[in-house]
Amino acid sequence: MADATGTPPPNIRFEDDIQPVKRKQPAGAVPLALSEKELSVHDLDQEERARKITHDDFALKKKQTYTGFTLAWLSFQSIGTIYGDIGTSPLYVYSSTFTSQPSWDDLVGALSIIIWSLTLIVTVKYTFIVLLADDDGQGGTFALYSLLARFANISNEDPNAASATATPQLERHDTGKMDPVTRRFRSFLEGSGTAKFLLKLVGVLGVSMVMADGVLTPAQSVLGAIQGITVANPDLTRSAIVGISCAILVALFAIQPLGTSKLGTAFAPIVVIWLLFNLCSGIYNLVLYDYTVLKAFSPYFAGAYLVRNGTSGWRSLGGLLLAFTGVEALFADLGAFSKRAIQISWLGLAFPCLIIAYAGQAAFISFDTTGTAFTNPFFYTVPPGSFYFSMVIAVLAAIVASQAMITSTFQLLTQVMRLSYFPHIKTVHTSDKFHEQVYMPLANWLLMIGTVIVTAVYNNTTSLGNAYGVCVIIVTFITTCMVSIVAAIIWRIPSYIVVFFFLVFGLLDGVYISSSLVKVPDGAWFTLLLAVLLSSIFVLWRFGKEQQWAAEGRGKVHTRDLFGTDSTGDLVLTQAFGGQRVSSASGLGIFFDKSGGTNGNIPTVFTQFVRKFKARPAITIFFHMRPLSRPSVPHDERYLVSRTAVPACYRVTLRHGYMDDVLTPDLGRQLVEHLVLYITRDRGSDKGSNASGGVARSVEHTPEIQAELDALNKAHEDQTVYIIGKEVMKVGRKKSIPGFFRWVVLELFLWIRENSRTKLADLDIDADSLVEVGFVKQI
Repeated sequence: MADATGTPPPNIRFEDDIQPVKRKQPAGAVPLALSEKELSVHDLDQEERARKITHDDFALKKKQTYTGFTLAWLSFQSIGTIYGDIGTSPLYVYSSTFTSQPSWDDLVGALSIIIWSLTLIVTVKYTFIVLLADDDGQGGTFALYSLLARFANISNEDPNAASATATPQLERHDTGKMDPVTRRFRSFLEGSGTAKFLLKLVGVLGVSMVMADGVLTPAQSVLGAIQGITVANPDLTRSAIVGISCAILVALFAIQPLGTSKLGTAFAPIVVIWLLFNLCSGIYNLVLYDYTVLKAFSPYFAGAYLVRNGTSGWRSLGGLLLAFTGVEALFADLGAFSKRAIQISWLGLAFPCLIIAYAGQAAFISFDTTGTAFTNPFFYTVPPGSFYFSMVIAVLAAIVASQAMITSTFQLLTQVMRLSYFPHIKTVHTSDKFHEQVYMPLANWLLMIGTVIVTAVYNNTTSLGNAYGVCVIIVTFITTCMVSIVAAIIWRIPSYIVVFFFLVFGLLDGVYISSSLVKVPDGAWFTLLLAVLLSSIFVLWRFGKEQQWAAEGRGKVHTRDLFGTDSTGDLVLTQAFGGQRVSSASGLGIFFDKSGGTNGNIPTVFTQFVRKFKARPAITIFFHMRPLSRPSVPHDERYLVSRTAVPACYRVTLRHGYMDDVLTPDLGRQLVEHLVLYITRDRGSDKGSNASGGVARSVEHTPEIQAELDALNKAHEDQTVYIIGKEVMKVGRKKSIPGFFRWVVLELFLWIRENSRTKLADLDIDADSLVEVGFVKQI
């Protein structure tokens, strides 16, 4: 490995922080492999160290706050990403609510409902309450479910991710610190399989409905803006409007690879100008026409409207709810920004601008003698001389409106993939500062295709309005239910306060839901059907993964269960695996280990390799990658190295950030360098539990260490082989109706699994150095 001067041979290239050491020939010797007793202590130290690193990472993410310029910049970006949908609702709310010229009383009543809905649902519930229920900075209904799963035992976890080296531990509150009602409720959730399944299903359904409405949002917004051209050019055909809208949508999806940060920065000025223009138009109309519509700030007019109009007033709520259909984007996009940034942008700009815009439109419509202003409320009510400017800014704002739901889709898919409810698809992190700003190519293009089809089929905002909004209002009710559970179990708020919150906001959501369900036969069935299909895929994938985990758990093998020694001291398989002698093949073998090897278990791929070939590489590495929620991990902090009970076998954990490119062609060389550093460091400094995080000390070492280095060098010179497992799942058939349905579901799962992207799809190594070991698991 090194000559008498301590110079390493040329095939081992040390990084700047790795220094060679000098050799000496002392009388003593250090054992190559740890004894079983020493190994158990060492594994415990290694696991405890990994646990601490993981918890520190989650704590850092949880405590991360933005202030000053960064907070202001995030607030500015959030305007361009979140408020496109809810911000463009003045284009079509009144036209979706009324079918004929409304009276002054009805206008003021409708305006009062809009004002108080934006105040209670968006401002009070979402901005001040729901945004507080984040799961490590993530928002959305599935984040609420994930948060609950950390404080109550309601979910089965992936055993490969549930170890100390992967996820934070359950943070269940002590029973004595909860009031009796909440304590009994938590016990019911944890003890009832039906309740667990329903809670899981509700969380999945919420995500699916937001994504389903996300297909309609771009079509609704862009069509609403392009239809405004007919005010200036009534001869514009329907096909031309659809064609222009589709072209704009394709262009919007084509620029998504630029990333949330760049798009938010570019789109924010458009939304700011749009909102301020609506504010100015609203003030102009209030001053010039009828400022008395401001009486709508009294909730009396909202109640009087519903009482006076009876059934027709109740049905009109299905149109009025379009005023806040983008509300879920505030919560779903939380991970891309922050609570304070969203609160500042909503309260400081979007909320007041929208209130005045709706009031100004009502003022103009109340004085409109032609009886047509309500059919296109925005373009008919703009100040004189500003029509063409309003047309341009409306089209641009409509384009931006689509961005909110596109970003939400990426955020939500990230969550469902992390919790194993959806197969892994390519995810590109577009920012080195904000972890959750991502782009997903496959999701982007599928969403584009769906949106273009919907635009062509529905072709106008009236028919789209019948399909639009039902899913979102159901999601707001789901959010109310889940936040109520969070408030009781996690925040430990007294049960009577939680019940009051649930009754107030649940009743408000329920009234809107009952009205919007009338639109199901007229088009809302499409989004509900799409949501059901997405939910089915999510639940199917999760069920299949749980069956896979159970099968993999049955195949876990501990070192002592696989290997033994014969009378000559050679390594042999135990009788359970045939009892044959295990030979040594020249070269360095790097086995990819997805579980991290906790509790003394060894990778399944290594077990299968040894069982099939009755051989092992001269030097073996169990290689495990663990991503952290930070842009990058310094090179000298990435590697955790330890020995195993198997001679000449090491376990290496690579900690990396989401911007780090670690699966590179020189991966083998980097691992060898850190093994050299690990072997030659001063062992007395950390009792063997340290990885290779520090600089090697120039100490003199024993012949045994030199022999270990020479063996590593020779194996690296001979060849480096990467071994990954090819797990083939087979479904066991049972002769019963439930067994048949289980077989069908699992076969669908396996088909999706076989055709989906693997987590090692980005492995950039020479195919000649790659070996796949196949094995069968029965599920």
